[in-house]
Amino acid sequence: MTDFLQLTGKTFLVLGVANRKSVAWFVAKSLEEQGARVIYGIRSEARKQALGTQLAGKSVFVCDVEQEGAAERLAAEVAAAGHAPLHGLVHSIAFANYSEGFQPFHATKRKDFLQATAVSAFSLVELAHAFKPHFARDASVVTIGISSLLVTPDNYGYMGPIKAALESATRFLAKSFSTDSEVRFNVIGSGPLKTSASAGIPGYLESYLYAEKMTFRKRALGTAEVANVALFLLSERSSGVTGTTLVVDAGLGLNYFDQEIIRLAMRPEAKNRG
Repeated sequence: MTDFLQLTGKTFLVLGVANRKSVAWFVAKSLEEQGARVIYGIRSEARKQALGTQLAGKSVFVCDVEQEGAAERLAAEVAAAGHAPLHGLVHSIAFANYSEGFQPFHATKRKDFLQATAVSAFSLVELAHAFKPHFARDASVVTIGISSLLVTPDNYGYMGPIKAALESATRFLAKSFSTDSEVRFNVIGSGPLKTSASAGIPGYLESYLYAEKMTFRKRALGTAEVANVALFLLSERSSGVTGTTLVVDAGLGLNYFDQEIIRLAMRPEAKNRG
C-alpha cells in the first residue's frame, strides 16, 4: 500500500495528552500507527505518572507552559535527547478556571483571563520560538481551536476571545516563520467533542447534544475525525496550506435552519414560556 501521508520515520512532538479521551492522544496514536515517532509533552510529573501505563517505553517530557521558561527548557531537553529535527508539533493545550462556576463574561476576573490566555494561546508562540532552531525546514505546527469564533455560547465565557487570540497568533506565526523557513502553522477548528476537558465546562453536556442535532448527519463529531485531519495537516500532502483554520464540525456551523431544530424550538410549550 502506498504511504500517502509519508509520515513514516518522521518525528513529532505532541503536547496536551491528559488521558485516552484527549485530542492529543488520538493524534499521537494515529501518528504512531502511520509509522511516525512521537515525543510526548505532559503538563506535570503527576500526570506523567498517571499515564505511565499508556506511555510506557515512550519519550515523555514534562512541560507546564504556565511557567515562564518552560518552553525553552522543553526544547533544550528534546534536542539533548537527540530528537531533533522535529517534523511537526501538535499544540492541544487549553485551560480555563471554572472552579467558581459559570460567570457572565463581563464578570471575568483578570487573573483567570490572563492565566487562560498564557496557557491556551500564548504558549503556542513560546513553543514555536523555542523550537524554531530544532524544526525541519518544512515542519508543520497544528493547534486545536474551535469551529466558529462568531458564536457566543453562554457557557464558554472568556475562552471564546482566547481561542480567537490563538487563531490570530497562528496566522502571525505563519507569516513570521516564512521569512527564513517553510514551517507551516494551521488551526483545526473543531466542533464540540466528548473529552474530559470539555466535561469541566458548565452545561457542556446539553451543548454537546444540541450540537449533535445540528450536524448534517445527526451524529456527533468524533475525536478520531479531528485527529485524521491533524495528520493531513502534519503531512507533506498539505504543503500548500498555512495560516489557515480548517473547520471540522460535520456541518454544524452551516445548519442553522434545520427543520428538526426549528420544530423542537417552536413547540407550543416552548412558545408559551415566560
